[in-house]
Amino acid sequence: MMGFLDHPSSGRPFCIVGSSRIASLSNLIMTFKQITPVSAPVSGTVRPPGSKSITNRALIIAALVDGTTQLNGVLDSKDTQVMLQSLTKLGIDVQQNLQQQTCIVSGCGGQVAAIHDDLWLENSGTSIRFLTALCSLGGGRYRLDGIDRMRQRPIGDLVDCLNDLGANVRCENAGTGCPPVVVDGTAGVLRGGTANIKASISSQFLSSLLMSAPCAQSDIELNVDGELVSKPYITMTLEMMKAFGVNVQCPPDLSSFKIAPQQYKSRQYDIEPDASAASYFFGVAAVTGGTVTIDGLNQHALQGDVHFASALEQMGCVVEWKANSVTLTGRPLHGIDIDMNAISDTAQTMATVAVFADSPTTIRSVGHMRHKETDRIAAVVTELRRAGIRAEEFADGLTVFPGTPKPAEIETYDDHRMAMSFALLGLRAEGIRILNPGCTSKTYPEFFEDLERLCRTGTLK
Repeated sequence: MMGFLDHPSSGRPFCIVGSSRIASLSNLIMTFKQITPVSAPVSGTVRPPGSKSITNRALIIAALVDGTTQLNGVLDSKDTQVMLQSLTKLGIDVQQNLQQQTCIVSGCGGQVAAIHDDLWLENSGTSIRFLTALCSLGGGRYRLDGIDRMRQRPIGDLVDCLNDLGANVRCENAGTGCPPVVVDGTAGVLRGGTANIKASISSQFLSSLLMSAPCAQSDIELNVDGELVSKPYITMTLEMMKAFGVNVQCPPDLSSFKIAPQQYKSRQYDIEPDASAASYFFGVAAVTGGTVTIDGLNQHALQGDVHFASALEQMGCVVEWKANSVTLTGRPLHGIDIDMNAISDTAQTMATVAVFADSPTTIRSVGHMRHKETDRIAAVVTELRRAGIRAEEFADGLTVFPGTPKPAEIETYDDHRMAMSFALLGLRAEGIRILNPGCTSKTYPEFFEDLERLCRTGTLK
């Protein structure tokens, strides 16, 4: 069995968590989750909450529809809340039912309101990037900003491309290429034309442009300049646009895109469970030797991260794919050398699972992780070492050596994925404490409660 305890912790740096810019006194008290190792393999069935990536894409597309859209299975998290709040500020009527996990969105037909407003995006990269392109369709002036870490996250490649297509966008702090971003629709809107887009740091730049492009004044042609990271997320964006009636011309290698002015069509749309969140539960089965079924996903899911199960299969686990579920059974783990560019959001999970393999594991082609909520490569290596595990980083990846974790307080750097992935260490080792567990509210507020329930009862839906 397994237990979790909340405690105040002193003498350590803290991160202020919350949707408000002014933290209450309780926000200043560091807490941790102490995880007790399990005494037997963990087995059960899990249905994670809705995908954050799909939810925020669906909200942007629904906002551009000419009509009313019902979204089902909507994730309620900090990242989706800031998106909803911003759309409301932009004049989009959104009615959310938290109990039923639905949103009714009355779209603007691609005509964003010509207002002047500030949008506060916390540290939601998807939100600030997607909304920057959406705001370029309006005739008002908009300023998009977030917390200190957001002001370190690149957005300059997206800004440059929008300007090439007729918009007037700038990074407020000249020379940084980072937020705050000012979009001035009084000086130019998204007209159209041909432009190059760099997507070696984030595929979200390209997804942002693609979703807003059908509402531009004329045809848009986008050519990818250099490497395109996280290609499955572009495929996701294209499939969702198609589901709402918009077609994009592109070759199989996703090197260029042609988008004619088109109107998104209203519909009901179901959001898949979050495959990135599923990776932690696959990890539970892998490190405890149990069997966990993820309900609501399959081999052909929109989210490439579902293939984290395939990565664990390479390590020795057994995977069973069904029409509406994926089951993974843990087996003795073997170290592997793996390119995780396409599923980099699960690289931290892989790093913690690798601790329990019989040989080293090397994770490659994930250099863009250094520009996420934190420098995830450096953070993972630092915290593994804090737990007594040998780990080495290089420019675009890391190597993890097997070992037995020692008691440690794991810093999470206000990064939800650090908190969730490092919880796996505590299932097999005593004394693992996850600091600032509230950071999981970014994408999965109930993660620790759900993990405890799975380990206790074997069922979570």
